[in-house]
Amino acid sequence: MTETQPHDAGGDAAGGPRRVLLLAHTGRDDARDVARAFCKALTAHRIVVRLLADEARILEIDPTAFDPAVETADDLHDVTAGCELVVVIGGDGTILRAAELTHGTGTPLLGVNLGHVGFLAEAEYDDVEHTIDAIIHRRYASEERLTIDVSVFRDGELVARTWALNEASVEKAARQRMLEVVVEVDGRPLSRWGCDGVVCATPTGSTAYNFSAGGPVVWPGVEALLMVPISAHALFARPMVVSPTSVLAVEVQAQTEGGGVLWCDGRRTVELPPGARIEVRRGSTPVRLVRLHEAPFTDRLVAKFGLSVEGWRGASERRRRANGGTDA
Repeated sequence: MTETQPHDAGGDAAGGPRRVLLLAHTGRDDARDVARAFCKALTAHRIVVRLLADEARILEIDPTAFDPAVETADDLHDVTAGCELVVVIGGDGTILRAAELTHGTGTPLLGVNLGHVGFLAEAEYDDVEHTIDAIIHRRYASEERLTIDVSVFRDGELVARTWALNEASVEKAARQRMLEVVVEVDGRPLSRWGCDGVVCATPTGSTAYNFSAGGPVVWPGVEALLMVPISAHALFARPMVVSPTSVLAVEVQAQTEGGGVLWCDGRRTVELPPGARIEVRRGSTPVRLVRLHEAPFTDRLVAKFGLSVEGWRGASERRRRANGGTDA
Protein backbone atom coordinates (compact mmCIF):
# COMPACT_ATOMS: atom_id res chain seq x y z
CA MET A 1 0.00 0.00 0.00
CA THR A 2 1.24 3.50 -0.78
CA GLU A 3 1.97 5.24 2.47
CA THR A 4 1.67 9.00 2.86
CA GLN A 5 3.86 10.44 5.58
CA PRO A 6 4.08 14.00 6.91
CA HIS A 7 7.48 15.57 6.49
CA ASP A 8 9.94 15.56 9.37
CA ALA A 9 11.23 18.75 10.89
CA GLY A 10 14.07 20.30 8.89
CA GLY A 11 17.69 20.70 9.87
CA ASP A 12 20.15 18.06 10.99
CA ALA A 13 20.30 16.24 14.30
CA ALA A 14 22.57 18.93 15.74
CA GLY A 15 20.16 21.71 14.85
CA GLY A 16 22.10 22.84 11.79
CA PRO A 17 20.67 24.52 8.69
CA ARG A 18 18.13 22.91 6.43
CA ARG A 19 19.55 21.51 3.19
CA VAL A 20 18.03 20.69 -0.19
CA LEU A 21 19.77 18.86 -3.03
CA LEU A 22 18.94 20.33 -6.44
CA LEU A 23 19.23 18.16 -9.57
CA ALA A 24 18.44 19.52 -13.03
CA HIS A 25 18.18 18.49 -16.67
CA THR A 26 21.18 20.48 -17.89
CA GLY A 27 20.17 20.05 -21.51
CA ARG A 28 17.14 22.32 -21.11
CA ASP A 29 17.49 26.10 -21.31
CA ASP A 30 14.60 26.71 -18.93
CA ALA A 31 16.25 24.52 -16.27
CA ARG A 32 18.84 27.25 -15.66
CA ASP A 33 16.17 29.85 -14.86
CA VAL A 34 14.23 27.51 -12.59
CA ALA A 35 17.40 26.36 -10.78
CA ARG A 36 18.43 29.98 -10.17
CA ALA A 37 14.95 30.79 -8.85
CA PHE A 38 15.16 27.92 -6.36
CA CYS A 39 18.66 28.89 -5.25
CA LYS A 40 17.68 32.53 -4.76
CA ALA A 41 14.45 31.85 -2.87
CA LEU A 42 15.66 29.01 -0.66
CA THR A 43 18.91 30.66 0.37
CA ALA A 44 16.97 33.85 1.16
CA HIS A 45 15.26 31.75 3.84
CA ARG A 46 18.60 30.35 5.08
CA ILE A 47 18.07 26.97 3.43
CA VAL A 48 21.34 25.61 2.04
CA VAL A 49 21.15 24.40 -1.58
CA ARG A 50 23.48 21.66 -2.77
CA LEU A 51 24.28 21.11 -6.47
CA LEU A 52 26.40 18.58 -8.29
CA ALA A 53 29.57 20.44 -9.27
CA ASP A 54 29.23 19.54 -12.96
CA GLU A 55 25.62 20.71 -13.04
CA ALA A 56 26.43 24.00 -11.32
CA ARG A 57 29.06 24.64 -13.96
CA ILE A 58 26.79 23.78 -16.91
CA LEU A 59 23.90 25.79 -15.46
CA GLU A 60 26.33 28.71 -14.95
CA ILE A 61 25.44 29.05 -11.27
CA ASP A 62 28.06 30.82 -9.15
CA PRO A 63 27.86 29.24 -5.68
CA THR A 64 29.24 32.39 -4.03
CA ALA A 65 26.47 34.55 -5.49
CA PHE A 66 24.12 33.30 -2.78
CA ASP A 67 24.03 33.66 0.98
CA PRO A 68 24.42 31.07 2.36
CA ALA A 69 26.66 29.92 -0.49
CA VAL A 70 25.47 27.04 -2.65
CA GLU A 71 27.27 23.80 -1.81
CA THR A 72 28.76 21.78 -4.67
CA ALA A 73 29.47 18.05 -4.59
CA ASP A 74 32.02 16.28 -6.78
CA ASP A 75 31.56 12.90 -5.11
CA LEU A 76 28.21 11.27 -5.83
CA HIS A 77 28.59 8.94 -2.86
CA ASP A 78 26.14 9.92 -0.13
CA VAL A 79 25.36 13.15 -1.98
CA THR A 80 22.07 13.53 -0.09
CA ALA A 81 23.72 13.48 3.36
CA GLY A 82 21.97 16.04 5.56
CA CYS A 83 19.38 16.92 2.89
CA GLU A 84 15.69 16.88 3.76
CA LEU A 85 14.64 16.40 0.14
CA VAL A 86 15.80 16.40 -3.47
CA VAL A 87 14.27 18.90 -5.88
CA VAL A 88 14.42 17.54 -9.43
CA ILE A 89 14.01 19.98 -12.33
CA GLY A 90 13.18 18.22 -15.58
CA GLY A 91 10.97 15.39 -16.82
CA ASP A 92 10.47 11.78 -15.75
CA GLY A 93 13.88 10.81 -17.09
CA THR A 94 15.56 13.30 -14.77
CA ILE A 95 13.50 12.04 -11.83
CA LEU A 96 14.54 8.46 -12.61
CA ARG A 97 18.18 9.62 -12.67
CA ALA A 98 17.63 11.24 -9.28
CA ALA A 99 16.03 8.05 -7.94
CA GLU A 100 19.08 6.11 -9.12
CA LEU A 101 21.39 8.56 -7.38
CA THR A 102 19.47 8.54 -4.11
CA HIS A 103 18.30 4.92 -4.02
CA GLY A 104 18.58 3.49 -0.55
CA THR A 105 18.88 6.83 1.25
CA GLY A 106 15.16 7.39 1.87
CA THR A 107 15.48 11.03 0.82
CA PRO A 108 12.18 12.09 -0.82
CA LEU A 109 12.12 13.40 -4.39
CA LEU A 110 10.12 16.44 -5.50
CA GLY A 111 9.83 16.70 -9.27
CA VAL A 112 9.27 19.99 -11.12
CA ASN A 113 8.17 19.06 -14.63
CA LEU A 114 9.83 20.73 -17.61
CA GLY A 115 9.12 17.82 -19.92
CA HIS A 116 6.00 16.64 -21.71
CA VAL A 117 3.89 14.29 -19.57
CA GLY A 118 6.06 14.24 -16.45
CA PHE A 119 3.96 11.66 -14.63
CA LEU A 120 6.38 11.33 -11.71
CA ALA A 121 6.60 15.09 -11.20
CA GLU A 122 4.44 16.78 -8.60
CA ALA A 123 4.79 20.38 -9.79
CA GLU A 124 4.63 22.06 -13.19
CA TYR A 125 6.78 24.83 -14.63
CA ASP A 126 4.16 27.51 -13.86
CA ASP A 127 3.89 26.33 -10.22
CA VAL A 128 7.49 27.16 -9.29
CA GLU A 129 6.64 29.95 -6.82
CA HIS A 130 4.03 27.81 -5.06
CA THR A 131 6.47 24.89 -4.93
CA ILE A 132 9.23 27.03 -3.41
CA ASP A 133 6.80 28.40 -0.81
CA ALA A 134 5.71 24.86 0.11
CA ILE A 135 9.33 23.82 0.69
CA ILE A 136 10.11 26.89 2.76
CA HIS A 137 7.10 26.36 5.02
CA ARG A 138 7.31 22.55 4.98
CA ARG A 139 3.87 22.14 3.45
CA TYR A 140 4.50 18.78 1.86
CA ALA A 141 4.31 15.08 2.59
CA SER A 142 5.98 12.05 1.07
CA GLU A 143 4.62 8.71 -0.03
CA GLU A 144 6.44 5.43 -0.53
CA ARG A 145 6.41 3.86 -3.98
CA LEU A 146 7.00 0.16 -4.49
CA THR A 147 10.17 -0.77 -6.40
CA ILE A 148 11.40 -4.04 -7.88
CA ASP A 149 14.66 -5.90 -7.34
CA VAL A 150 16.02 -7.66 -10.41
CA SER A 151 18.46 -10.59 -10.50
CA VAL A 152 20.14 -12.08 -13.59
CA PHE A 153 21.42 -15.66 -13.65
CA ARG A 154 23.61 -17.50 -16.14
CA ASP A 155 24.00 -21.25 -15.77
CA GLY A 156 22.48 -20.98 -12.31
CA GLU A 157 25.01 -18.37 -11.16
CA LEU A 158 23.96 -14.87 -10.10
CA VAL A 159 25.81 -12.48 -12.43
CA ALA A 160 23.98 -9.17 -11.96
CA ARG A 161 21.65 -7.51 -9.51
CA THR A 162 19.85 -4.21 -10.03
CA TRP A 163 16.51 -2.51 -9.33
CA ALA A 164 13.83 -0.31 -10.91
CA LEU A 165 11.17 2.18 -9.91
CA ASN A 166 9.15 1.93 -13.13
CA GLU A 167 9.99 -1.31 -14.90
CA ALA A 168 12.46 -3.98 -15.92
CA SER A 169 12.11 -4.97 -19.57
CA VAL A 170 13.65 -7.99 -21.27
CA GLU A 171 14.04 -7.16 -24.96
CA LYS A 172 15.49 -8.78 -28.05
CA ALA A 173 19.05 -7.77 -28.87
CA ALA A 174 18.74 -8.19 -32.65
CA ARG A 175 15.99 -6.19 -34.34
CA GLN A 176 15.43 -8.80 -37.05
CA ARG A 177 15.16 -11.69 -34.58
CA MET A 178 12.40 -12.74 -32.22
CA LEU A 179 12.99 -13.26 -28.52
CA GLU A 180 12.01 -16.77 -27.39
CA VAL A 181 11.13 -16.84 -23.69
CA VAL A 182 9.35 -18.91 -21.09
CA VAL A 183 7.71 -16.87 -18.33
CA GLU A 184 7.19 -18.08 -14.81
CA VAL A 185 5.19 -16.94 -11.78
CA ASP A 186 6.00 -18.15 -8.26
CA GLY A 187 8.25 -20.96 -9.44
CA ARG A 188 5.75 -22.40 -11.93
CA PRO A 189 5.97 -22.06 -15.74
CA LEU A 190 3.09 -20.07 -17.22
CA SER A 191 3.59 -19.73 -20.97
CA ARG A 192 6.12 -19.64 -23.78
CA TRP A 193 6.25 -16.59 -26.01
CA GLY A 194 7.98 -15.61 -29.21
CA CYS A 195 7.99 -11.85 -28.74
CA ASP A 196 9.80 -8.53 -28.94
CA GLY A 197 10.12 -8.48 -25.16
CA VAL A 198 8.51 -8.68 -21.73
CA VAL A 199 7.87 -5.77 -19.35
CA CYS A 200 7.78 -6.34 -15.58
CA ALA A 201 6.44 -3.15 -13.99
CA THR A 202 5.39 -1.55 -10.73
CA PRO A 203 2.15 0.41 -10.22
CA THR A 204 4.25 3.59 -10.51
CA GLY A 205 5.55 2.36 -13.86
CA SER A 206 2.11 1.32 -15.10
CA THR A 207 1.74 4.68 -16.89
CA ALA A 208 5.18 4.39 -18.53
CA TYR A 209 6.50 1.57 -20.78
CA ASN A 210 3.83 -0.78 -19.40
CA PHE A 211 1.14 1.58 -20.68
CA SER A 212 2.73 1.86 -24.12
CA ALA A 213 2.92 -1.94 -24.33
CA GLY A 214 -0.82 -2.28 -23.66
CA GLY A 215 -0.66 -2.98 -19.94
CA PRO A 216 -3.22 -1.76 -17.38
CA VAL A 217 -3.05 1.50 -15.44
CA VAL A 218 -2.70 0.59 -11.76
CA TRP A 219 -3.38 3.12 -9.00
CA PRO A 220 -0.27 3.79 -6.87
CA GLY A 221 -2.09 2.68 -3.73
CA VAL A 222 -2.40 -0.85 -5.12
CA GLU A 223 0.42 -3.20 -4.17
CA ALA A 224 1.05 -5.44 -7.17
CA LEU A 225 3.53 -6.50 -9.84
CA LEU A 226 2.73 -6.40 -13.55
CA MET A 227 3.91 -8.51 -16.48
CA VAL A 228 3.17 -7.48 -20.07
CA PRO A 229 4.37 -9.22 -23.25
CA ILE A 230 5.46 -7.03 -26.16
CA SER A 231 4.18 -8.11 -29.59
CA ALA A 232 3.94 -11.76 -28.54
CA HIS A 233 3.06 -14.53 -31.00
CA ALA A 234 1.22 -16.84 -28.60
CA LEU A 235 -2.26 -18.04 -27.76
CA PHE A 236 -2.03 -16.73 -24.19
CA ALA A 237 -0.22 -13.40 -24.18
CA ARG A 238 -2.16 -10.99 -22.03
CA PRO A 239 -1.10 -8.41 -19.46
CA MET A 240 -1.11 -9.85 -15.95
CA VAL A 241 -1.34 -8.34 -12.46
CA VAL A 242 0.02 -10.51 -9.66
CA SER A 243 0.56 -10.34 -5.93
CA PRO A 244 3.32 -8.05 -4.61
CA THR A 245 4.82 -11.13 -2.93
CA SER A 246 5.05 -13.04 -6.20
CA VAL A 247 8.31 -13.69 -8.03
CA LEU A 248 8.25 -13.18 -11.79
CA ALA A 249 10.83 -14.90 -13.99
CA VAL A 250 11.73 -14.71 -17.66
CA GLU A 251 14.00 -17.35 -19.20
CA VAL A 252 15.65 -16.56 -22.54
CA GLN A 253 15.55 -19.77 -24.55
CA ALA A 254 18.73 -21.29 -25.98
CA GLN A 255 17.51 -20.94 -29.56
CA THR A 256 17.21 -17.15 -29.29
CA GLU A 257 19.87 -15.91 -31.69
CA GLY A 258 21.82 -12.99 -30.30
CA GLY A 259 20.20 -13.29 -26.87
CA GLY A 260 18.51 -10.28 -25.34
CA VAL A 261 19.08 -7.25 -23.17
CA LEU A 262 17.68 -6.22 -19.80
CA TRP A 263 16.72 -2.55 -19.35
CA CYS A 264 15.83 -1.14 -15.94
CA ASP A 265 14.03 2.22 -16.01
CA GLY A 266 15.61 2.74 -19.43
CA ARG A 267 18.90 3.58 -17.67
CA ARG A 268 20.70 0.41 -16.58
CA THR A 269 21.37 -2.48 -18.94
CA VAL A 270 22.58 -6.08 -18.69
CA GLU A 271 23.31 -8.27 -21.71
CA LEU A 272 21.38 -11.53 -21.70
CA PRO A 273 22.90 -14.49 -23.57
CA PRO A 274 20.69 -17.42 -24.64
CA GLY A 275 19.81 -19.37 -21.49
CA ALA A 276 19.84 -16.36 -19.15
CA ARG A 277 17.22 -16.17 -16.41
CA ILE A 278 15.82 -12.94 -14.98
CA GLU A 279 13.95 -12.86 -11.67
CA VAL A 280 11.86 -9.91 -10.53
CA ARG A 281 10.49 -9.44 -7.03
CA ARG A 282 9.29 -6.63 -4.81
CA GLY A 283 12.14 -4.28 -3.97
CA SER A 284 13.60 -4.14 -0.49
CA THR A 285 13.88 -0.34 -0.64
CA PRO A 286 10.96 1.88 -1.74
CA VAL A 287 11.35 5.32 -3.30
CA ARG A 288 9.72 8.29 -1.58
CA LEU A 289 8.00 10.89 -3.74
CA VAL A 290 6.97 14.29 -2.39
CA ARG A 291 3.35 15.33 -2.67
CA LEU A 292 2.17 18.93 -2.41
CA HIS A 293 -1.50 18.26 -3.09
CA GLU A 294 -4.14 15.81 -1.94
CA ALA A 295 -5.49 15.42 -5.49
CA PRO A 296 -6.76 11.91 -6.34
CA PHE A 297 -4.80 9.83 -8.82
CA THR A 298 -7.79 10.06 -11.18
CA ASP A 299 -7.25 13.82 -11.47
CA ARG A 300 -3.57 13.23 -12.22
CA LEU A 301 -4.48 10.83 -15.04
CA VAL A 302 -6.90 13.34 -16.54
CA ALA A 303 -4.41 16.21 -16.31
CA LYS A 304 -1.30 14.38 -17.50
CA PHE A 305 -2.95 12.56 -20.41
CA GLY A 306 -5.32 15.39 -21.30
CA LEU A 307 -8.33 13.07 -21.04
CA SER A 308 -11.74 14.31 -22.08
CA VAL A 309 -14.27 14.45 -19.23
CA GLU A 310 -16.75 16.73 -20.97
CA GLY A 311 -20.34 16.07 -19.88
CA TRP A 312 -19.44 14.78 -16.42
CA ARG A 313 -21.78 16.04 -13.70
CA GLY A 314 -20.77 13.84 -10.81
CA ALA A 315 -22.70 12.76 -7.71
CA SER A 316 -23.12 16.31 -6.34
CA GLU A 317 -24.78 17.51 -9.55
CA ARG A 318 -27.09 14.49 -9.62
CA ARG A 319 -28.10 15.18 -6.02
CA ARG A 320 -28.75 18.84 -6.86
CA ARG A 321 -30.98 17.94 -9.79
CA ALA A 322 -32.80 15.30 -7.72
CA ASN A 323 -33.60 18.00 -5.14
CA GLY A 324 -35.20 20.29 -7.68
CA GLY A 325 -32.10 22.36 -8.44
CA THR A 326 -31.08 23.05 -4.81
CA ASP A 327 -27.97 21.82 -2.96
CA ALA A 328 -30.00 20.56 0.01
